[in-house]
Amino acid sequence: MLCALPFLRILRISEVFVTFVVQKSNKIIDSTLFKGKKILYATLGCKLNFAETSTIGRALEKRGAVSVKKGELADICIINTCSVTDLSDKKCRQTIRRLIKNHPGAVVVVTGCYAQLKPEEVSAIDGVDLVLGNGEKLNIESHMQDILNKVEQRKIITTSCQDIRDFAPSLSKGDDRTRYFLKIQDGCNYYCSYCTVPFARGNSRNGSIDALVKQAYEVADSGGKEIVLSGVNIGDFGKSTNESFFDLIRRLDEVEGIERFRISSIEPNLLKDEIIEFVAASKRFAPHFHIPLQSGSDAVLKLMRRRYDTALFAQRIGKIKTLMPDAFVGVDVIVGMRGETDAFFEESYRFIDSLPVSQLHVFSYSERPGTDALKIDHVVSPEEKQLRSIRLLSLSKKKLSEFYDSQVGRVVNVLFEHTPKNALMCGFSGNYVRVEMPYDETLINRISRIVLEKVDSETGFFKGLKVE
Repeated sequence: MLCALPFLRILRISEVFVTFVVQKSNKIIDSTLFKGKKILYATLGCKLNFAETSTIGRALEKRGAVSVKKGELADICIINTCSVTDLSDKKCRQTIRRLIKNHPGAVVVVTGCYAQLKPEEVSAIDGVDLVLGNGEKLNIESHMQDILNKVEQRKIITTSCQDIRDFAPSLSKGDDRTRYFLKIQDGCNYYCSYCTVPFARGNSRNGSIDALVKQAYEVADSGGKEIVLSGVNIGDFGKSTNESFFDLIRRLDEVEGIERFRISSIEPNLLKDEIIEFVAASKRFAPHFHIPLQSGSDAVLKLMRRRYDTALFAQRIGKIKTLMPDAFVGVDVIVGMRGETDAFFEESYRFIDSLPVSQLHVFSYSERPGTDALKIDHVVSPEEKQLRSIRLLSLSKKKLSEFYDSQVGRVVNVLFEHTPKNALMCGFSGNYVRVEMPYDETLINRISRIVLEKVDSETGFFKGLKVE
C-alpha cells in the first residue's frame, strides 16, 4: 500500500534506478534558471488541482517564467494529474505523451494524484523528467533546479501519504475571470472502501480562518466577485487548527466586496442543520449545494463505508428545500460498485427519484488497486454499468428539466462573466441557473437582476431579460 512507502528520491543512472531516503531540500533557488522560460500548464481532475496549478504558475512567474502562447514551443511542461478512476489515469498518460510529442526538448514535470499513486509508471513514460508527489508539488521550483542545470537526468520525489502534513494555500481564477477557487482544506480521513484519495492526498488538514479570510479580501481587492470554497473534504475543515467549517463560513460572510460564496462538494453527514440554516439566512452564501450520495441503497452505502444512511441524506435534502425552495442541489452517484446487485440498484434508483434534487453527476465504479472494495463479492459487468449509467443520466435530465421549469419567470441575480465582444455573454444565478444574453459590456463582472424568460432548446440555458 502506498502509505507504507518512505520518502523517496529515485535517480535514473544508465537506466538503473537507485533508491534512497532523503530529507526535504531547503536549498536556495536560482531564479535566473526560470527567467524567460516558456511554461505550459496542463491540469486534469478537480478544482483543487486547478487552484494548485494556478499557485505554481504565479510562483514561477515571480521568478521570470512566462506562460507559453498558442503556437509556441514550451521550454517546460507541467502536468498536474488526477487518478480518481482508471479512465483518469488513461487520460493523464495520453496528455503526458501528447505534450512530449508536441513540445520536443521541453522539460516535462508530472505531479498530482497519478504521480503520487503510481510514480514509477509515470516515470517509465519516455520523455518525463521529473515526477513529484502531492506533498512536493508546491516545492516545484526547488526540485526543478537540478533538472534545469542538467545535474540530474530524471528523478522521482514522493512523500508517503502519512507524511503529507503541511497545508499549501492555493487560489485560482476561473477562465471567466469572475469566479475564484479558494482551497480551504486538503486530504481526507474517511478511507471509503472504493477510494484512493486519502492515499493520494494524505490526511485532512486546512488553513487557518484568519489566513483564508485574508485571501478572500485579496480577491475582493482585485475585483473578484465570487469565490468557490474548494477542498477534498471541506466539511472536515478545522482538523489542524481547532476551528470548524461553520466558524469559517460565518467569518467569510462578513467579507465586504465579495458578492457570492459557493460551497463545493460537502459530505452529507458534515452538512449540519446549522450550516443549512446559516446559508438560508446569509448575506453572501449561494443557495447551491453539491452533495455526494454515491448510492441510494443502505446496503451499498455500508459496503462503501460511507458515514450516513439514506434517511440522513433525505433529511438534509428536505431541510434545504424547506428553507430554500429554489436551491440547486447536485448529487454524485456511483453505479456498478462491487456488491451492487440488481435489487440494490433498483432500490437506489427509486430513492434518488424520490428526492427533490436538481441534477445527478453519474460515475461508473472503477476498481482501484489497494482499496478494500476489491474484497467484495459480486462484480458488476461493464455492460451493466453502462445500462445503469444511462438510466440515471436520463433521470438527471428529467430532474434538471423540472428544476428549470420551476424557475421560468423568476427574477434572479446573475453574475455575468467576461465574454469576447459581440458574443453571447453568460453568467450564473446564485442558485446555479445558467443564463445567456446578448453582449452588454456594462453587465460584465456585475450582479444584475434578470428575468428568466425561457430555456433555449439547443443550448439548454436560460434566455434572460435585464430588469431595468
